[in-house]
Amino acid sequence: MVQKYGRFPNYIVILSQYLKMKMKKILIPTVFFSVCHLANAQGESSAMRVLSLPTTAHVVALGGENITAIDNQPGVGLHNPALLAGTDSRSAALQFMTYADGGKWMGAEYAMAFGERHTGAAYLHYMGYGEMEETDVSGTVIGTFAPKDAILGVGYSYLLSEHWAGGANFKAAYSRIADFSSASIAVDLGLNYYDSEKAVSLSMVMRNIGAQIKTYDGVVERVPYNLQLGLTKGLAHLPVEFNITLTDLTRWKKSDYVAIPDADKEQQSSEEDAALSTGRLMLNHLVFGVEVKPRENIWIAAGYNFRRGYELQAAGKGHLAGLSAGAGIKLQKFSIGLAWAKYHMAAQSLMGNVAVSF
Repeated sequence: MVQKYGRFPNYIVILSQYLKMKMKKILIPTVFFSVCHLANAQGESSAMRVLSLPTTAHVVALGGENITAIDNQPGVGLHNPALLAGTDSRSAALQFMTYADGGKWMGAEYAMAFGERHTGAAYLHYMGYGEMEETDVSGTVIGTFAPKDAILGVGYSYLLSEHWAGGANFKAAYSRIADFSSASIAVDLGLNYYDSEKAVSLSMVMRNIGAQIKTYDGVVERVPYNLQLGLTKGLAHLPVEFNITLTDLTRWKKSDYVAIPDADKEQQSSEEDAALSTGRLMLNHLVFGVEVKPRENIWIAAGYNFRRGYELQAAGKGHLAGLSAGAGIKLQKFSIGLAWAKYHMAAQSLMGNVAVSF
């Protein structure tokens, strides 16, 4: 993880070290486990699902969920704000992703280190779903409308020690569908342990702790809270890293997930009649990725999202469901990434991003 050092008087350094120990021993565990308990009640039926979309080609390639892969571009902060401590001292990034039915997602991020251990970031994301027909209660077309979402956020990370970093994001999201609109606020909290000599990265993240502050015509929905744990481990003598991410760790009800009816059982004629097995329930929380770095400035990655693969199969679109892949290269101050995945049964998705370090 990149460390940014500055020049401070001795009393400031001593005070910083004292506060760092207090934060690690008291504040961070208290915040994590208290908020985790409060957020446990948040269900799967959520507003602002755009808050859950991946924000870099690297993450898309690794299965769409990753909180441990060390990267030098600021978009990683949306998955784990603690990872901002490992970005370049000043960097900016732009992303573009195609989505289902003509939808387009765009993102821009900027990160800057300041002081000895601090990194700040700003985020702006936009999702357009294309033009749709507007009808009245009888089904008569009366016009068109273009649904859209927008997210504005800021992030901060603090390097707690040589190997530990913590961080937080604050995000405001706005959504509009025809004459109806909704607004939400959300916070992310993240911790990361990174040891470059042992090639290991461990993280814990609580994403999207928040609520709607304006509803669609009085219909209250929940923000998509997600408690995650992750591990990235590199091999000692090969340029290969394995990534495991566990998601939705507060959501263990079988009714929260799609179940494919058993064709051999006549009574299971619909999805409602099907029962999700315990093994499948466990796998729905797992995202696996592998990354190869043939050279220091080149990465090639592939991933498998077990839940996405299973649910796309349930929708009848099992071909390549759950798989993702991508590659990237860094050329001096510029880096470029491209990734492919399938998030919707109607279409496949491509994401491209470019980042620059100043």
